[in-house]
Amino acid sequence: MNRIFSPPDVGSAASLGLLVLRVAAGLGLAMHGFSKVQNMTSWMGPDSWAPPLLQALAALAEFGGGLALALGLFTPLACLGIMCVMATAIFAVHVPQGHPFVGKKGSYELPLLYLTTAFSLMLTGPGAFSIDALLFRKKLVTPTTVERRETISVP
Repeated sequence: MNRIFSPPDVGSAASLGLLVLRVAAGLGLAMHGFSKVQNMTSWMGPDSWAPPLLQALAALAEFGGGLALALGLFTPLACLGIMCVMATAIFAVHVPQGHPFVGKKGSYELPLLYLTTAFSLMLTGPGAFSIDALLFRKKLVTPTTVERRETISVP
């Protein structure tokens, strides 16, 4: 499990960029999901194609996944949930209804942006400025550890 959540080492500038991306996308998702978690099993309406359980899971993935993404907590799991919800929104709702990629109403531009953001963050990791980095960071070798190894070595 530690390998799944262990973020790869990236530089400070890249980590700052990932932080900005995570917080913006995560808070946006959480705000979209907030109304859904208040009415978890019927937020799609009475004539919905999705059963109540799937509606609840989607609401949790959007709201909880958004918060987790903003914090950089269990980022791969949050990204997986977000990607599932956004892909479903695109291919089960927007495309069958003929919505355009970009438009005033009914476009799938925003779900696609969230999907690609989650996919990118799943590949790159959350960066150094995340809870995942604090919890799952690999132990770093310090100079004192290296010096001790050199002095103990036998010729």
